[in-house]
Amino acid sequence: MIAAAFFYLFAGILVASAFMVIASKNPVHSVLYLILAFVNAAGLFVMMGAEFLAMILVVVYVGAVAVLFLFVVMMLDVDFAELKKGVLQYLPVGLLLGGIFLAELLLVVGSWVIGPGVPKAITAPIPTGISNTEAIGLVLYTKYVYFFQISGMILLVAMIGAIVLTLRHKERVKRQNISAQNARTPEMSMQVVKVRQGQGLGSNALGSNSVDANSTGSAS
Repeated sequence: MIAAAFFYLFAGILVASAFMVIASKNPVHSVLYLILAFVNAAGLFVMMGAEFLAMILVVVYVGAVAVLFLFVVMMLDVDFAELKKGVLQYLPVGLLLGGIFLAELLLVVGSWVIGPGVPKAITAPIPTGISNTEAIGLVLYTKYVYFFQISGMILLVAMIGAIVLTLRHKERVKRQNISAQNARTPEMSMQVVKVRQGQGLGSNALGSNSVDANSTGSAS
């Protein structure tokens, strides 16, 4: 009875916060509702015995992704009123995509009602006597290892693409040129200066000596 009460509590708050993520007009409030949805989803994972997934959801998504979203939204200062002006022209496309997603959800729910044994047939048996973390590792790195590697490569390409697209070179910032450094010769890097007696290595002495050297070279 207590487990059912906690399940309905977490599930109800999760659904309500997920609805507020898309219904809230303030983007900062949307991110805060998203964090609340993640925390309640972690509570459901704990009730299912998947404590590793719950901790990953809290540490990775709440601690990194959602907070990053919050900082980005607060720092960009996007004018959302300007963005919403042309929303009506994309309404047919949005309704089409929403209809496709709704049909997929109905198919999933309908197949589960028609065939209750379908979820049990597609799941891998969990060995007994091991922890939840070890069971996930056994399935992830054996049966789905290729899909795991492909997803990692996709994330790597997306990260490199984001860096390349957002990289901007400033004109006044000095940057290292490897090819120019490797092409330097001792004649380009050093200058032999003859210092006269009683004079130091000041700018005037260097200037006069360089002028004398140039005039001597041209005369010769």
